[in-house]
Amino acid sequence: MTRISIITAVYNRVSTIECALHSVRAQKNAEIELIVVDGMSDDGTAKVLDRNRSQIDILIQEPDDGIYDALNKGLNAASGDVIGFLHADDFFANSTVIESVARQFDGTDCEGVYGDLLYVSADDPDAVIRYWRAGCFSEAKLRWGWMPPHPTVYLRRDAYRRLGGFRTDLQIAADYEILVRMFAKHRLDMRYLEQILVKMRVGGKSNASLKNRMLANREDRRAWEINGMCPPTGLRFTKPLRKLSQYWQRPSRGG
Repeated sequence: MTRISIITAVYNRVSTIECALHSVRAQKNAEIELIVVDGMSDDGTAKVLDRNRSQIDILIQEPDDGIYDALNKGLNAASGDVIGFLHADDFFANSTVIESVARQFDGTDCEGVYGDLLYVSADDPDAVIRYWRAGCFSEAKLRWGWMPPHPTVYLRRDAYRRLGGFRTDLQIAADYEILVRMFAKHRLDMRYLEQILVKMRVGGKSNASLKNRMLANREDRRAWEINGMCPPTGLRFTKPLRKLSQYWQRPSRGG
């Protein structure tokens, strides 16, 4: 059975981290290595982690230089065949997510898997705000602003060794850059799992202010330049425009 390392980076998320941990513990028929990287939280998060210590395989508690540095620490510590991420504000959509992901890797040569994501209300996780249906990849779609939800992306550990981790010189768009690296530069064999894998509470640094949105636009362009490619024309418009339909689309019954 494919062993999957799940990395959770956390800093001062006392109200949500336990839900994330419980959703990992609830996974059925899956071999999981849970790695938690805590940037020295001081709001009570550390007490929650200590209370759940028996469920955590590797716990790293030390200062970091931001979320991408923390995620890189998790990548360096991971020993699973496949690596994925579950952020501290997120939780798995159901108890068979990791089983479904592992099945895509078992007995195949595929290098990565990704799926769909629901944005939900921070106060009511049953209230859907946005439905991010990733759909199948094409380079044309990527150049028109398409991307899969990064929290649903699972990649073989060997592929991360070849590609490298997150760029810590990017403040907001390091997750987008690594997706450009996977899909456009290295053209990995990435398979779409048509299933909601993660529920994410509303929020997000890149959309927190106009200043952050402008920074994200600049870093999105850099993501292509870093990988030796010309940034798509109008990316700052096409990338956010692709998100509009997520506000009125909803998953089909049982989706």
